[in-house]
Amino acid sequence: MCGIIGIVGRSTVCQQLYDGLAVLQHRGQDAAGMATLQHSHIRLQKGPGLVSEVFDAENLARLDGCCGIGHVRYPTAGCEGPEEAQPFYVNSPYGMALSHNGNLINTVQLKDELFNDDRRHINTESDSEILLNVFAHELQVQGGRPLTAEHIFAAVSAVHRRCVGAYASIILIAGYGIVGLRDPNGIRPCVLGRRETADGPEYALASESVALDILGFELVDDLCAGEAVVINLDGQMVRRRCAGERSRRPCIFEYVYFARPDSMMDDISVYKARLRMGERLAEKILRQRPHHDIDVVIPIPDTSRTAALPLSHRLGCKYREGFIKNRYVGRTFIMAEQAQRTRSVRRKLNPIGLEFRGKNVLLVDDSIVRGTTSTQIIQMAREAGANKVYLASAAPPVRYPNVYGIDMPSAGELIAHNRDEKEIQAKIGADWLVYQDLHDLVAACAEGTGDVTDFDTSCFSNEYVTGMGDGYLDALAQRRSDPAKRERRINNNEDAA
Repeated sequence: MCGIIGIVGRSTVCQQLYDGLAVLQHRGQDAAGMATLQHSHIRLQKGPGLVSEVFDAENLARLDGCCGIGHVRYPTAGCEGPEEAQPFYVNSPYGMALSHNGNLINTVQLKDELFNDDRRHINTESDSEILLNVFAHELQVQGGRPLTAEHIFAAVSAVHRRCVGAYASIILIAGYGIVGLRDPNGIRPCVLGRRETADGPEYALASESVALDILGFELVDDLCAGEAVVINLDGQMVRRRCAGERSRRPCIFEYVYFARPDSMMDDISVYKARLRMGERLAEKILRQRPHHDIDVVIPIPDTSRTAALPLSHRLGCKYREGFIKNRYVGRTFIMAEQAQRTRSVRRKLNPIGLEFRGKNVLLVDDSIVRGTTSTQIIQMAREAGANKVYLASAAPPVRYPNVYGIDMPSAGELIAHNRDEKEIQAKIGADWLVYQDLHDLVAACAEGTGDVTDFDTSCFSNEYVTGMGDGYLDALAQRRSDPAKRERRINNNEDAA
């Protein structure tokens, strides 16, 4: 998962890009980058680390220009090296840079086509560099001077024909402006904002509406599935659907875990969706255990808090904050290796003994992926004196890999893969385990919006909206396994030395 932002303004935008990236930091803590456009010159700064670590006053001052894009990243599909930090740059045609959120699943085919047919060399293992070069080639094929929106839309249409997978991307074109595009299924989010100034309108694109809020942009709309938006340096905006008619099917895990609760995406309030997740999960608990003995409901911070509050109210139980979180430890879900995730859980959370001692505790989490964190937290609750420890997940069992930009591990590393709920309950050491039903999760997210009625639920249902080529999941499992990541990291360190 990554965070992207792009701005076409009337004054220097580097500080606004920095602020927007900082707000999107939850979407990636591995690397950050920014590219700005000063007349026909693209200035680029990127590297490993948090936004505050990659940028300082000196390099921000160098990133002048009224138009720019930014990116925060965590590694997906085996891309961990610093050379994969974005934006990516290519000098032909025109000079352009790209920020990408998502994952392509036909990269082997595309890389071969780019080398043998398009005569373009890919220098990293990143699918984002492939996406940029496909767009660059298709734009070059259009020819013609000056560059027009029609040329760009034709190139985006060709990207949709060639690229399979998920991509919300913003492309900076030297001397022209920015292009935003979203894959034909609308799997990854992209929102459009507008701000009026005395000199004319300014526009912004971002992964989540919260980035627009912090910068004072008004949310205009979401990019539709297969839509592109072109914004030139004069502030003129043109939108067009560049793919055949398909329904929008955003990734439901965005609403479960990744997005901030104060964001709107695809006209869905993340906060309200999580409230409804808690309400529906409570109804399931009451159906299964109408005479439950739960004394207190405790969320596992932070994402599950929103769901846990209405759940406790519906169950008639006290809601308590039983864990204090160290906010200087990153999100364990997106840490690179299992050993690192395991060490981080106890550094990240500390229980308040008074809330556990002698009580039957219902812990609420947004989801259970590997199960390592759940196992440790349940043990921490017992050590704090809990009588019984129950665990409720606001999402269904994660049984299958996510191939569209979330670095969920291979199926064999998912605790729910090939296990029923009783087996999972025993493995994590809970006295009782209850999962959200998939139809309830979909209903919780879809309620209140008429435009989105279906979602990508592949990590729960094994139904991949783009289809899946033979052998892809096996190859992906090899690349995503912790041993494979460790080997690549060692090789990267040796190359750097």
